[in-house]
Amino acid sequence: MLTVLLDNGHGGIINGKYQTKGKRSPLYKDGSQLFEGEFNRYIVNGIISKLTVLGIPYVNITPEYEDISLSERCARANNYDNSVLISIHSNAGGGNGFEAYTYTGESKSDEYASIMYDEFQKEFPSLRARTDYSDGDPDKEAAFYILKHTKMPAILTESFFMDNYHECKEYLLSKNGRRRIINFHVDAIKKMVDYA
Repeated sequence: MLTVLLDNGHGGIINGKYQTKGKRSPLYKDGSQLFEGEFNRYIVNGIISKLTVLGIPYVNITPEYEDISLSERCARANNYDNSVLISIHSNAGGGNGFEAYTYTGESKSDEYASIMYDEFQKEFPSLRARTDYSDGDPDKEAAFYILKHTKMPAILTESFFMDNYHECKEYLLSKNGRRRIINFHVDAIKKMVDYA
């Protein structure tokens, strides 16, 4: 069976101190703020809980709260055969919606990313999926280090924008929003495992 490799993007919070410079929302007027590394870990832990119940094998390649280097993340992932890597993130830059990235060129990563897009739209049918169909599939392509230097199919997901007040409050900081983000990732993973 396919092994799911999960990567918490960026560092977490240790003794009240966030481990990664930047990678956080603005401090909103109501006092709320998102730290991306905390969000990423919450989503990965939620995915793990569901995969455990489903009996789908997984490895959290970054269980620490320190910000593990990209080279170390890739080295850990590359120890596993018959696997797929999913790196969990939230976005910034003034946009809205969901997007998934794969490395450049056609590969099985594109097929898995298409599954992820399908499950996002099922969970959030009225919300925007940010796509690039120039090569025939919805994922965006980029030479992100973790996509370029891992040997297995790999996807980097960007769930909503932390600097978009509505998306941050409605989806990234709320328990219900996080639950729905976990759900569509797990639904996609189930289909990836069946597809593999």
